[in-house]
Amino acid sequence: MPKNILLIEDEESFAKSLTIFLEGKGYSISWISDGENGLKHAQSDSPDLIILDVMLPKMDGFKICRYLKFDARYKKIPILMLTARAEKSDFALGKDMGADAYMIKTAKPSLVLEKVRELLGENS
Repeated sequence: MPKNILLIEDEESFAKSLTIFLEGKGYSISWISDGENGLKHAQSDSPDLIILDVMLPKMDGFKICRYLKFDARYKKIPILMLTARAEKSDFALGKDMGADAYMIKTAKPSLVLEKVRELLGENS
């Protein structure tokens, strides 16, 4: 049974290409384009992994990460923040909010896949 990944990302072309790439590697992807609905989806479906953008409509990714990581029911779900925000302060804030990993969107798909597999405890 494929692992379920929740992708919370508002940039449609990026979300579609990442979805196609990860589905091609055997994962099941649910894509939500705004923060508020992304949080609701994470809470109702408890995915195996969340890939989370920072700059989202309705609620930013840092808030979503904090809500999930500081709630005992969801804190074990790994969160990979995948964003265009590349400042050291953004990395630090992601870590403070409980993110398991923080990557820049320009990372090669193979590096994103490697991180996904690592966070899911899979061998690459």
